[in-house]
Amino acid sequence: MESKVLWTLSNLGDAAFLLPLALVCALWLRTVDARLALRWAVLLAIGMGLVGLSKILYAGCGVEIAVIQLRMISGHTMLAASIYTVAGGLLLGGLGGGWYRLGAAGGLALAAAVGASRIAQDVHTPAEVVAGWVLGAVIAALFLSRVFEQPRKMPRALAAGCALLAVSSIAYGHHAPFQRMIEHYSWWLCQGIGL
Repeated sequence: MESKVLWTLSNLGDAAFLLPLALVCALWLRTVDARLALRWAVLLAIGMGLVGLSKILYAGCGVEIAVIQLRMISGHTMLAASIYTVAGGLLLGGLGGGWYRLGAAGGLALAAAVGASRIAQDVHTPAEVVAGWVLGAVIAALFLSRVFEQPRKMPRALAAGCALLAVSSIAYGHHAPFQRMIEHYSWWLCQGIGL
């Protein structure tokens, strides 16, 4: 039973599940302000780039911070911390006032559970999960502080919530091939840059 719970939580952090949710958020944001949608995409791309770089440097070049057992940033945790936090903040932002903070806190808690599952499955060390959680939380905070810098009630929250639920039911259980691609090509990239 415990391993099923761990796999369920781990699947909630997979890019194949979370990136479609991020896309729904971007499309929703585009109806409010196209600049917010672009800001969301750029911040998420920066986070994914940092995760990818850390994984390439470890898998291909052997770069790590051994003293704290930090080989790479946990991508599952970073994506969960950024996307669930933003989605929760935007959904509860439909109620107006400061409700978006409660949604964001729920997203951060869910991301922490995803990270804990990665540690329990011996996929990542605590330092890697903490790095992913902090990076995702910073991305979400930078984004949500911009969205809600002026008091705002997010429009069409019910429709967006239904879209998020529909996409979730389709995307859950799928796995993105990013890790295999990194493991396969990172040595070549490191050789190319002389590391």
